[in-house]
Amino acid sequence: MLRRSDFQSVYEHGFRVPGPFFVAFCFAKEAQPRARVGFAASRALGGSVVRNRIRRRLREAVRLNLEKLGPRWNVVLQARKAALTADFSDLNREIQRLFSRCGA
Repeated sequence: MLRRSDFQSVYEHGFRVPGPFFVAFCFAKEAQPRARVGFAASRALGGSVVRNRIRRRLREAVRLNLEKLGPRWNVVLQARKAALTADFSDLNREIQRLFSRCGA
């Protein structure tokens, strides 16, 4: 997801799933060919290098687990500072937990 309107739709109509490395907002939308995931990292997390590194780590964890998420889901991940220093296996496990919760 890239457009602001898509992010706003998920924030307004979806449900919130808190976690140690990110806060996820999930919204099921009918008639959608595949799942879409957006990433948000506020300036409070640090400079652009830090924010981009956090987004890259989250994006890779999502890429590895995207097939576990059903095609009708729109998900926005708001990064937390802990996502920068967390072990990647922990980050990956949290993404798996989120996607299984969305699938249920």
